[in-house]
Amino acid sequence: MMVNMKIKKIPLFVALPLLSFYSCAYGAAFHVGPEQIYPAIGDVPWELLDPGDSVYIHWRSDPYHEKWVIGCSGTELAPIVVSGVKGPNGELPIISGENATTRSALNYTNESRGLIKIGSSNIPADTLPTHIVLENLDLRSARPPFSFINDHGQQESYSSNAASVYVEKGQNLTIRNCIIQDSGNGIFVGAFDGQTQDILIEGNKIFGNGIVGSYYQHNTYTAGINVTYQYNYMGALRSGAGGNNLKDRSAGLVVRYNWIENGNRQLDLVDAEDSDNLVNHPAYRKTFVYGNVLLEGEGEGNSQMVHYGGDSGNESIYRKGTLFFYNNTLMSTRSGNTTLLRLSSNDEFAAVSNNIVHVSADGSRLALLARNGQLEIRNNWFKTGYRVSHDSFSGVLTDNGSSIVGVDPAFQDPAHGNYHLQEISGARDGGTVLAPELLSAHPLSRQYLSHFDSEERHDDGSLDVGAFEYYHILAGDVDNSGGIDLADVILSLQVASGVSTESVLSDA
Repeated sequence: MMVNMKIKKIPLFVALPLLSFYSCAYGAAFHVGPEQIYPAIGDVPWELLDPGDSVYIHWRSDPYHEKWVIGCSGTELAPIVVSGVKGPNGELPIISGENATTRSALNYTNESRGLIKIGSSNIPADTLPTHIVLENLDLRSARPPFSFINDHGQQESYSSNAASVYVEKGQNLTIRNCIIQDSGNGIFVGAFDGQTQDILIEGNKIFGNGIVGSYYQHNTYTAGINVTYQYNYMGALRSGAGGNNLKDRSAGLVVRYNWIENGNRQLDLVDAEDSDNLVNHPAYRKTFVYGNVLLEGEGEGNSQMVHYGGDSGNESIYRKGTLFFYNNTLMSTRSGNTTLLRLSSNDEFAAVSNNIVHVSADGSRLALLARNGQLEIRNNWFKTGYRVSHDSFSGVLTDNGSSIVGVDPAFQDPAHGNYHLQEISGARDGGTVLAPELLSAHPLSRQYLSHFDSEERHDDGSLDVGAFEYYHILAGDVDNSGGIDLADVILSLQVASGVSTESVLSDA
């Protein structure tokens, strides 16, 4: 008779690795899965969660076909944590939206928009959810033509813009170490008129999302105040989907130390069309993109890799601030034209420094800008023969003459995805010191670690150009070259997600 009672634990210091981020946790632990107290996810009393409560979803060979809302709040020291417990070979528990059922005790709106929804519910009572951690789960298949059973026991179809994780509103939310795939939008975060704030998207594998034939769904689509992406692997969208890889309408956006490949554009950073609170927020005018690897493949939609400014047509609410774009490595294997940046108007400004921008085609195929915008370039590596624009350029280019040009930046092994520098690279020691504003708030302290992690960036006193700092490996040292073998990536995704090699090859 005690099975379904919520038993509070005595406060204790947590030793579990999954919760090592928190000094202590107060609350109940709900274990879901085979041979656990709660066989199904829907058996957990989601409507009654308190600060410090943790839900552990244990791996099993079959996916969980269940969906739910998180409408309760934790605290900074006692967050609500929903965590997957890995299988014997490191497999993440799969939560599938296909034919998913919903706990009948819950009652919430917009069920068709997400597999896991955060915010806006009737049961639990509506509030602004805060301090939620979602980690170590494989979340998939929230999209047409799949359907589910809603909280009234009725069958309902997913909308085209459904997401594996749909945040309608929330603050201090972390989405960490998850696989996000096979949905309309992988992650969708709504601004909720500025109430959504402090979102961390960290160390995830996000690929294979989007709707075939549509440009309106993306691997991630976010809007809020202070959204940070770091250490994520963001692969190709679903074959035939026309969306962007990372689309954002936030104030205070930071995109750092990620691997982002393909999509209509790798980054589409546009206006907050639905929220005056975001447009008027001081952080709206500054966007930080650094330490990323951006890859553009043949035939991958738009030839522009990064778009900054707006797309609503209402130029009065475009970002009209500064895109700080530094120490990124960009590689295009298009046979035709590649353009680094599109700035939506001549009021958009980009400070571009210490980046490697390389194309496999002739250097004349590389352009820095589309038609508009103000661009300042310092200490970047560009392929010999690059152009300012492939179009009629009406903007302003400020160039202090510090560009490094060459035919080959001398990556260690680009054929296998290793974009670290060789010792002979002309990009070594070619960087310029970051501005004080960047050094204080956004120092270049780490670099992407293939795959899904980061490591400390070596500091030898002279900053290299690009996303990786050269480090000479001495005899006996551990090799930290960070090289990526495609077969290893496919295998890791296959093991983690339970999909076939053919599926990963088609989607990743």
